[in-house]
Amino acid sequence: ENVGDESGELIQILEPGDEEALKPEDIPEEMPILPVRNTVLFPGVVIPVTVGRSKSIKLVKKAYNGDRIIGVVAQTNSNNEEPSSTDIYKTGTIARILKMLVLPDGNTTIIIQGKNRFEITDIVKETPYMTARIKLLEEFFPKESNKKLKALIASLKDSASNLLRLNPDIPQEAQTALENIENASFLTHFLSSNVNVEVADKQKLLEINDGIKRAELLLQYMLKDIQMLELKQEIHNKVHSDIDQQQRDYFLRQQMKVLQDELGQEGPDQEVNALREKAKGKKWPLEVFEHF
Repeated sequence: ENVGDESGELIQILEPGDEEALKPEDIPEEMPILPVRNTVLFPGVVIPVTVGRSKSIKLVKKAYNGDRIIGVVAQTNSNNEEPSSTDIYKTGTIARILKMLVLPDGNTTIIIQGKNRFEITDIVKETPYMTARIKLLEEFFPKESNKKLKALIASLKDSASNLLRLNPDIPQEAQTALENIENASFLTHFLSSNVNVEVADKQKLLEINDGIKRAELLLQYMLKDIQMLELKQEIHNKVHSDIDQQQRDYFLRQQMKVLQDELGQEGPDQEVNALREKAKGKKWPLEVFEHF
């Protein structure tokens, strides 16, 4: 569903040790801005993005041949084919282009890794592609020994494990990746990119600077997702059980009929027909006949 112009297919790849944010001096004065559909990029997360619009192709090709640093922002309306500065969220993530692939159909796919969160302060120009001045956003997390943070991290990991158990489409390798994440900030970013919510909800997570508040909102989203998956599984199991019972009853009736035929015994249907024939010879009131 997400594959298309400027859209990200959510395939997160962990690269331990390569999650460091860029330094302010590494940030260009004017940042090229790439609007993307149907996804929100988070720091530390790696995703492929298919680029099809002419402006975006010019942007990524120039960036790839330069410092490979771009600003990635989500579109407020994914159906907009030519988004302007009024059609994008103002908070996004600086990304480094790791690889660029030019496809036979002319589209270009880039593999990008999120680095720093930023806020657009001023749009410089919109042609040949959008560029802007930005300010980096800092996030606050208490010390790892903070009891509330430790409890939240444990709850997030437990909820993620439940989601993996309930959703067979998620590869098992994700569980191993999850267990190896020690950094609280990256854990919330990684889970935020995977949680099953709308783009607007993911954008809310990206915009929160307070790590505790982000973790709390993320946990709400994940618990809601777990409830939905458990309900779907419960409905599926009940329907499956009902069908199994119907199939079992039908099978047993068929087996009984075969055995009765083999033994020359009359089955229920034959008995009923015989009784109806006898009833025709009875001279009883109509009311009794109808009741019979």
